[in-house]
Amino acid sequence: MITAYVNGSYLPLAEARVSPMDRGFLFGDGAYEVIPVYSRRAFRVDEHIARLARTLAAMRLANPHDAAGWKAIIGELVARNPWEDQSVYLQVTRGADTRRNHAFPGPEVKATVFLMSEPLPVPAPAQLAAGVAAVSAADIRWLRCDLKTVSMLANCLLRQHAIDHGCAETVLFRDGFLTEGSASSIFVVKDGVLRVPPKSHLMLPGITYDVVLELARTHGLAHEVRELLEAEVRAADELWLSSSTKEVLPITTLDGRPVGDGRAGPLGRQMYAWYQEFKRTVMRNG
Repeated sequence: MITAYVNGSYLPLAEARVSPMDRGFLFGDGAYEVIPVYSRRAFRVDEHIARLARTLAAMRLANPHDAAGWKAIIGELVARNPWEDQSVYLQVTRGADTRRNHAFPGPEVKATVFLMSEPLPVPAPAQLAAGVAAVSAADIRWLRCDLKTVSMLANCLLRQHAIDHGCAETVLFRDGFLTEGSASSIFVVKDGVLRVPPKSHLMLPGITYDVVLELARTHGLAHEVRELLEAEVRAADELWLSSSTKEVLPITTLDGRPVGDGRAGPLGRQMYAWYQEFKRTVMRNG
């Protein structure tokens, strides 16, 4: 049985219910986090909770729990579910009002808190060896992509664009510059240097993004954090996508054309190896 959490209660996921008047349902008025769990230990839970707090503050939505409260809920949910490695989804909405109104409801309306857990997937060895295909598209999202909100229609359309073309991801460009993928961070390798766009309001401040840059610094891999032109991306020797579920995955074709020599590159393989060692020695230890 899969256990979920709704507003203070742990219950079977199939029995979890929220009101159709909930503003998350009516307006996408909510925030979320996805927290990877390794060996039943939530990875960088403090950073995830802090990112949630920043999103809620920007939305002018009172945080329903302090850090200790969130950790207790997450820990109990992980303990009640059967997998050693999990992906915890956490969502907070502004709650259910008695009428549909764009303006924020009064203080009597309480936030809706929902958490669920799923097995944490990882890329298959064959996928890592061959890499994946990607397509590109204009970044049509709003101007606060740094907020992890549940208003994700644009991301869904862009992700479906990849699926429609038989690809794993859509690489996004805005005004001629790389932002990120529809559900991942994008890294560029050229002439032995790892390059990635800086954090801004146009991209999500990814936790895995941070890990990759930390590993580059730890192991002395030359890297740059700067704005990247679309032409630089298309001329890359290697492209990678990264996320908590994709880890570090090579992109070997973009818009039907090979990236570099069309094979998973040596720096990508090295970064993947560093990432796995980091997972073994750090992530699985809290």
